[in-house]
This record gives sequence, structure tokens and C-alpha cells, in this order.
Amino acid sequence: MMKKIVVVYCHPYNQSFNHAVLEQVLTNLHHQNMTPELIDLYAEQFTPVYDAEELRLFHQGKTHDPLVTKYLDMLRNADGIIFITPVWWNDLPGMLKGFIDKVMKEGEGLSHTVTKTGVHGELTNLKHAYVFTTSTSPTFYLRMWCGNAIRKIFIKVTLKQLGIKSGTWLNFGSISTSKPEKRQTYLKKCGEMTLDFS
Repeated sequence: MMKKIVVVYCHPYNQSFNHAVLEQVLTNLHHQNMTPELIDLYAEQFTPVYDAEELRLFHQGKTHDPLVTKYLDMLRNADGIIFITPVWWNDLPGMLKGFIDKVMKEGEGLSHTVTKTGVHGELTNLKHAYVFTTSTSPTFYLRMWCGNAIRKIFIKVTLKQLGIKSGTWLNFGSISTSKPEKRQTYLKKCGEMTLDFS
């Protein structure tokens, strides 16, 4: 049976380098006989704001955003997850943070369960997460001087709390000054690397 992989794409411009990464990753998944299911947050006009009405409905186990229900159902029926996003101000963009806030908060008992000892993740069906990012800063700068937020917080804490036990971070740093040859080499890697969700 072919594995279903949810790809969460977070960039507003379809001519960006992030979009080129997306195309390579989708092609790669097809070549490895996996079925990608795309969540394009900007194209689908996802609203990342957790408003007062959403909070009121949360206590009834409901939501007024149909995309929240759709996305959570996709996650609960997938085998793995891939995030493709820029790094803005040394961290995830607000759009992607809003995705985590709304979809995962709405999933109380589905994406996670709050216990006396902390948050227990329910999305254990997602065997592995890949996080592809781009940044203006060099990768070593993000790791050593900016808190290493993608690896230390997003992968090792947030995703782990949701039940995703392992994750891999790949960043293309210094994007603004990178040469075309370096970009092409990275895209080739994204299109050919083994994506393991076992």
C-alpha cells in the first residue's frame, strides 16, 4: 500500500525558491511510490488567526473554519509529513505558526491529549517529519546564534508533543547571495534524496 505524505507548503509566491523545492519534493515522492497530499496555506487562503469565535467553539469540540477540519483529517490519515517554508526572523512564519495553533489546538483528543504530566501526542501515525527551509542567514548562524528554533523547538518539542517522534531539518542558507549552481545542486538533492517514513 502506497504511503500518504502530507506536504505543508508555506510561501505566498509561486516563483520563489521555496516553490522550486516544493516541485522537487513532490516529484521525489512520486518517484518513491508515495502519494503526496498538498496543503498550500496561501493558495487555499488559510486564516491563521485564532479568533474569539474559534475559541468559544473549541470548548464544544467544534470549529467554524472548514479548512481546520480538512487539514486535521488529512494529518490523521497520513504516514508522514513534510513542511516547506522560509525562515523569517529566525523562526517559522506567522502563517505556519497559525496552522499549528488552529489545526492542532482544534485537535484536542485527536492531535494531542492534555494530561497532568503534560501534552501527549496522538499523531503517532506520522512516523517522521522533514522540514525544508530557506533563510537569508547562513545555516550555522541560525544554529549557533539564533537559538536553533527549527530543530530545538519546532522539531524536538512541538512536533514531538504531537506524537511525531523524529524529524529532519534541511536548510538552504544565505539564499539572497547564493549562486545559481549552488541552488541547482540543492534542488537536485531535494529531488533525489531518500525520504524515509518507516
